[in-house]
Amino acid sequence: LHDVGHGPFGHFFDAHFLSRFRLPDGGPLTHETLGAHIIRTELGDLLRGVRRCPNSELAAGERIDAEQIAWLIQRPKADDAAEQPRWLGMLRSLFCGLYTVDNMDFVLRDAYMSGYSQRAYDLDRLLRYSFFSAQGLTINHRGINALLRFMQTKSELFRAVYYHRTVRAIDKTLAELFRDSRELLFAGNPLEYLDAYQGFTEWSLLVDVARWHKSDTVTTRALGERWSRLINRQVDWEAAYERNLTVRAGQTESSSIFNSKEFVEQALRDKLPAELADIPLQVDLPRHIYRPDAGKATAGQNFLQRSGTGEIRPLTDDQLFREMPIAHRFCRVYLRKDAPREQAAAVGAALDALIGGPAEDDLTNM
Repeated sequence: LHDVGHGPFGHFFDAHFLSRFRLPDGGPLTHETLGAHIIRTELGDLLRGVRRCPNSELAAGERIDAEQIAWLIQRPKADDAAEQPRWLGMLRSLFCGLYTVDNMDFVLRDAYMSGYSQRAYDLDRLLRYSFFSAQGLTINHRGINALLRFMQTKSELFRAVYYHRTVRAIDKTLAELFRDSRELLFAGNPLEYLDAYQGFTEWSLLVDVARWHKSDTVTTRALGERWSRLINRQVDWEAAYERNLTVRAGQTESSSIFNSKEFVEQALRDKLPAELADIPLQVDLPRHIYRPDAGKATAGQNFLQRSGTGEIRPLTDDQLFREMPIAHRFCRVYLRKDAPREQAAAVGAALDALIGGPAEDDLTNM
């Protein structure tokens, strides 16, 4: 149920459609908060009626609490676990921690389906050495290499697959189409049209937009022609140049220019030759989190058991884990597909000058 609130194109839909709306309490509408609403209001009676699974059965007087499931699937907030049972707070580490029931599944599946790897990491070893201690989700020191391998594989998938330059180019073309089409795609806030939202999928969207080029309405027909180009993989943007930035423990991202696409774009334009300062370009700053920063609400959920003594310590006590980055960010510039080659060269020189010279990337550029 943790993804029951997703719309077409997954997290892209959160950023380019759901973000326009708010919850009744003023909070952001995301697929998680929308999913929590669906669980509470639409699925509560069904969940309370569930009595057993293939492996076990609820005791008399026990029942599934839709409110607890709704809490479990949402991103942690500061101190929001204080009002929940201890066991529920510990269980949440399986949904939003370093290694979860979700990402352990999709890393294996996506690595295989994309051709990246048939055996991306050792799931059996990771599960064998993981358990719940009094502190929370804990891994025995013998399994730390399996955990590090999993984290590295997940990061490589983000770099090589999810954030591939062509995937992001398609996203940029799709973002422009969503901006101009969203009133035709879905009528308003999904919270107010849950029945219609249930049938709003990638398949239904693609079938609908594929018909638009035959519309009698001029604007709809023009949008349909643009959608047809995207469906035929004729994207409008192409990656011209990129650099990689790594954030390590103790470094501050929020004060960096590379925390804002608008700042980077303006700084780039300032460094371009005057005759190229106004060319069409887009800056992309996709970011992958290796592990939560110590100050975040999602941190502190994973622990390490020393093999010899059995002592339970924070996972950050392991030096290999501690040396892992906090996050990795691309700084990528896109130009129009038909842009002259000299524009790409100028953009590359400007980005090198902005980040710090044309030398090979260093892990401490930030």
